[in-house]
Amino acid sequence: MTEYLNVGKIVNTQGIKGEVRVISKTDFSNERYKKGNELFLFQENKKPISLIIKSHRKHKNFDIVSFEGHPNINDVEKYRDGILKISKEEIGELEENAFYYHEIIGLEVYDEEGQLLGTIKEILSPGANDVWVIGQNKKGAKDILIPYIESVVKSVDVENNRVDVEIPEGLID
Repeated sequence: MTEYLNVGKIVNTQGIKGEVRVISKTDFSNERYKKGNELFLFQENKKPISLIIKSHRKHKNFDIVSFEGHPNINDVEKYRDGILKISKEEIGELEENAFYYHEIIGLEVYDEEGQLLGTIKEILSPGANDVWVIGQNKKGAKDILIPYIESVVKSVDVENNRVDVEIPEGLID
């Protein structure tokens, strides 16, 4: 069975010419939304459908995408809230020390003393570098936010489900 990875979510239509607004969950939007590429649209209680990219542009925080054979707003309105995915076979090789979100989310994070801090539950991309959100295992404990930079993230071992970090003073209250 084919495995799929999230590329983004269609949050609305854009104009009347069949474009949709996508909030992307990929660092490779220019590659993922390249003209002619195939994406799969997943919607609740429906079979996934194949869509071919016709055009792509950036607008504010959105990726604006249109699909072949969908020339106006009426063709794409029904896709709102749908999730765009690629098949896992389509992901390329990354540079050293670069990871796909799906490889990082769910890893356990340990501090310099070997204490389990929690599990990575989300990745934020606010600007210069990603921020990993670590859900603590203690009831009522706040999430820990750590920047993905060399001085903090010392090692990532996807195979063994482990991330080792060195927390700068004052990062965790």
